[in-house]
Amino acid sequence: MYEERPPAPAFADRIACEWSSVSDVGGTLLVVPDGCVDLIWGPGGLFVAGPDTGPVPTPMRPGDAFTGIRFKPGAVGEVFGVPLDWLRDQRVPLASLDVMRQLTESEPGDRLAAVREAVIGRLRETTPVDRTTTALVAALRAGRTVREVARDLGYSERQLHRRAVAGFGYPPKTLQRIVRFQRALQLARSGVPFAEVAARAGYTDQAHLSHDVKRLSGVSLRHLAG
Repeated sequence: MYEERPPAPAFADRIACEWSSVSDVGGTLLVVPDGCVDLIWGPGGLFVAGPDTGPVPTPMRPGDAFTGIRFKPGAVGEVFGVPLDWLRDQRVPLASLDVMRQLTESEPGDRLAAVREAVIGRLRETTPVDRTTTALVAALRAGRTVREVARDLGYSERQLHRRAVAGFGYPPKTLQRIVRFQRALQLARSGVPFAEVAARAGYTDQAHLSHDVKRLSGVSLRHLAG
């Protein structure tokens, strides 16, 4: 069972949702790139799920419980006290980071409340995120190319690259692929035919769609959509 809750309105520009999950059966959960970063309390303790650029198969046992806070793409900022590219494709124990020690030193009963309080504290302590990241995501979702976005924002492509790595943990081209992939997944799950998915999500053709989906998820779009 998986459940999401909206964040407090004051932090809705930084946090996508609060979530909890309990595994009904054993198996492997396939986590695919979505541009987000999560702080998660699982059976093994607290960890940060960094920005993914490929699939992450996650073993699940019956009854395994997870609680998390999900940050919007580009909205983590300095919350974890390390450059985001250090966390890329990693699952990092929170205890190894010099932040939110009140969480690593105790095990309160209401885990979600404890994680929420710690995250909100860090958001208040750190500087606001670079608004370029918000503009970049919005432009890529609208179908703009990386070159067009750089020009629109008044940056060289090299400058935009640096800002994207700082804000997302990877370059703008990688973000573009992930944004397009998530759009395709949304369309496919809503029942749109795959050929139309490719056109509407911004792929050259259906073969391009299939290649990118396999590259980012390790499986076919049909498997993900089902």
